[in-house]
Amino acid sequence: MSLNNTYTKTPQQPIQSGFEKHSTAKEVLEGLNLEGKTCIVTGGYSGIGLETTRSLAEAGVTVIVPARTLDKARSVLEGVPSVEIYEMDLIDPNSIDAFAKRFLDSGRPLDILINNAGIMAAPLTRDSRGYESQFATNHLGHFQLTARLWPALIQAKNARVVSLSSSGIVFGGINFEDPNFETSEYDRWRAYGQSKSANALFAVSLDKLGYKHGIRAFSVHPGAIYTDLSRFLTKQELDSLDFGADLKTEEQGAATSVWCATSPTLMNKGGVYCLDVNIAKAVTSPEDMPGVLPWATDSDSAQRLWQLSEELTGVTFND
Repeated sequence: MSLNNTYTKTPQQPIQSGFEKHSTAKEVLEGLNLEGKTCIVTGGYSGIGLETTRSLAEAGVTVIVPARTLDKARSVLEGVPSVEIYEMDLIDPNSIDAFAKRFLDSGRPLDILINNAGIMAAPLTRDSRGYESQFATNHLGHFQLTARLWPALIQAKNARVVSLSSSGIVFGGINFEDPNFETSEYDRWRAYGQSKSANALFAVSLDKLGYKHGIRAFSVHPGAIYTDLSRFLTKQELDSLDFGADLKTEEQGAATSVWCATSPTLMNKGGVYCLDVNIAKAVTSPEDMPGVLPWATDSDSAQRLWQLSEELTGVTFND
């Protein structure tokens, strides 16, 4: 991975964003001229992904939604303007390549890529390569998709890539010795935490790589929201999650994603973890949350993850 020598990572500390934790996606987009922009939102037909798609489309963006379940996506997105829906399954490398080729063949630049889709606390499942499903879906699938779409992101000149992370980083960083739980006992929350830390680390390295092309990358914790992401949890487990006043609506949950994707305030910034429509503060331990933990922003870990991702997917960025 080649790096631009003039690159300087944006400080991991809050700025004057003009918004707060309960701001909505529509409030974030108010007054912005996004006509002519093209965006891809993975998982853009469910939960905060749906609200992300809807708010961007209503702001004039052409939003492309790759969907594993086409009928569901078409039904949910019916009536939303400027939306295109195509088939893709993040856990299937061939499906990712086919979707990306279809987009590249259109000749369009890609202004925004929001890697939003994901699964949480899934029972142990492996893909066709033998990779653990949360790591494969949440991180490796998006790594491959971003690599395949890289020419279109470069073509846009000032593109942004947003990766959906989570407070799930609290469960731990990357187990570089056994990322797919081949020798260690499977823990679904540990696996989820690893995948969400990977999403954050991906933005760190991607921002360095994309800098010279005007591509900036961010990772986002959307906040606590009840969505279909919790489908693997029992009612008892759901009831034990007491978010209280911290619980957000889907409109509020999508705000930080669209802020990172569009805000002029973030011009010349990138490689940071964001929450509550702001850059998150760096914290040193889970007790200091909300914030971002060291293992989700460490540059050396980000570079090591990049190399591991290339090895596991066989995919490199043509830079």
